[in-house]
This record gives sequence, C-alpha cells and structure tokens, in this order.
Amino acid sequence: MIEKGRRDFCIECRKETEYLLQKKDIVKTIRDKAYTFSITVAVCAECGEEMSIPGLIDKNVQEVDKQYREVEGLVTIEDIEKLMIIYKIGKAPLSLALGFGEVTISRYLEGQVPSKEYSDIVKAALASPAYMKQKLIENREKLTDTAYKKAVAAADSIESLFSVSDKMLRVIAYVFKKLEEVTPLMLQKLLYFIQGVYSVLYGKPIYAEDCRAWIHGPVYPEVYDLFRDFKYNPIDDARFALLERNEDALTDDERKAVDLVINTFGMYGGKVLEKITHNEDPWIEARKGYGDSIPSSELLPKDRIKKYYIAVDQKYGIDSEAGLRAYIHDMLAKAS
Repeated sequence: MIEKGRRDFCIECRKETEYLLQKKDIVKTIRDKAYTFSITVAVCAECGEEMSIPGLIDKNVQEVDKQYREVEGLVTIEDIEKLMIIYKIGKAPLSLALGFGEVTISRYLEGQVPSKEYSDIVKAALASPAYMKQKLIENREKLTDTAYKKAVAAADSIESLFSVSDKMLRVIAYVFKKLEEVTPLMLQKLLYFIQGVYSVLYGKPIYAEDCRAWIHGPVYPEVYDLFRDFKYNPIDDARFALLERNEDALTDDERKAVDLVINTFGMYGGKVLEKITHNEDPWIEARKGYGDSIPSSELLPKDRIKKYYIAVDQKYGIDSEAGLRAYIHDMLAKAS
C-alpha cells in the first residue's frame, strides 16, 4: 500500500513522489551457502522503480541478520542481553563464564554473528539455569568473587522459582507468546479454562497441578508464587525469557486447546474472567460456607472441572471459538 504522507525523491521521475513499501526476495551467499531473504523495498507509486529511502539500508541489514540467525538457529543480540540481565552479569564476565575469550560477548553485541558452537552454548545458558550454574563453576577461577557470587545466586533463585511442571511452563510460555499483556490474575484464569477445555476435548488433564478456590477465583498456588511480585500489573521480567522456547514443546492437541482459550477468554482482562469463574459451579461449590471476604484454599478437583465443562460442551460446543464465545457471552450476562 502507499505510505500516506510519505514522499521522497525518485531519480527516475526526477521529482518527489509518494512511495510504497513492499517485500522483495533477494539471494545472498554467506560462507559459501546461498540464502533467500525477504527485505523491505520502497517503490515509486508513479513509475514503479525502487527508490533509495533514508534508513532503509539499515532496516535491510537488520532483516537479513534476523532471518539468517533464524535459519541457522543462532542466538540474537536480544538473547545475549537477556542473559546478562537474568544473571546480573557484565559482558566480560559472561564471556569468561561461558568459556569464551574476554571480548567475545562484546563483539556479538556489536553485531558479529557467532559460530553455531558458541551460539549453542549461549542458548543452553539461556534455557537452563542448571547449565549456566555448571558453566560458572567450571570457569570459577576466571571470575571475580563478586561476579561469580551474583551470577550463582541468580541461578539458584531461578531454579527455585521454576517449581511447576514442564507442561505448565510450556503452556505459560505459549500464553506469553500469544498475548502481549498478561497479568497474574488473567494468567490464573486462562490456565483454569485451558485445563477445563483440554480435559473435555482429550479426556485427561493437560497438567498435573491442582487448582484451588481462592477469593478471586481458581488459582494454581505454584504459579501464584512465580508471579506474585507483579500483583495486578502485566508480567514483565527478564527471568521469564527462559520460558520463551518452551512453547515449542507443546503437542498439536495441546496447542489447539490453548489457542481456543486464548482466542476467546484471552480477549478479556483478569477481573472479567474472575466474574465468569465466580458464576461457575466448581468454584461456587468449593467456596460454599465462606463469606465473600474470607480466604479459602479448597481443592477444585480435576474431575469436577472436567464434569462441569462436559456440560458446557454439550450446550455450547467448546471445540469451537464460536461455542466458547457464546458461553462467555451468557456467563457475563449472568454476572451483570
């Protein structure tokens, strides 16, 4: 489409014209291997020739760099920056901790592309606090006491944080990937709905953790502990970059169930989702006998959640987004 209001000089037309931004495939040879990259080009709206636009060359360099790293499975500059934040470690100490030369990380941050071997080491450190701790111990003598202790303490903290099951972590990672902003309250409700939908579609729970009936609806206590510091704010913490690749480990069935919930319930904030759960039988039954302001932590049995959503499925058909939207509409009407 034409970029409205954006004009530049076209050397073919010999005047200022409006231009269109389009994608164009190019072939580049890197280390004797040919790659096809999709880059952005500016095309004159009048003559159709490509135009030289300020900043476009830099954008193309970034596009090629990102696509090359994706094709080869290489870490990005952002990955390295996250690693430094997560482990509270500087460029030189990180290089030494990973067994690299002292300036290697600095060069990568400046844009040098790492080898596959070194990239895999960085990726492993980003994916596993246990691996990072192992590398710190292996290269202990190269680090100052301060750098070593801070990084090891961070690794210990992260290991203790991730006390939930791998399956739960993978689902959380996928939710983070799909939704731009997720508060702890919203996440808890989505995890509950996912458990209900998946158990109906596939006859078994998606994760092993038990859900509890708290004042503000269904809650997975282990997940609450992970994100309690964010309170009602969107979850944004560099430590949880460790989750980012976990979503790839979901099966097609698991991804289908999570997508159904994200594309329907995920359109609402945590307080709205709370209202829905407060009108569902499992939470109402578990909270029986408790006043509105009295805390509780009664079990929401997986079988009871499944039984409830079987009934929902029979009425609405929760294997489709349309069915879930109809259910949400009725529950919100009931809550109002």
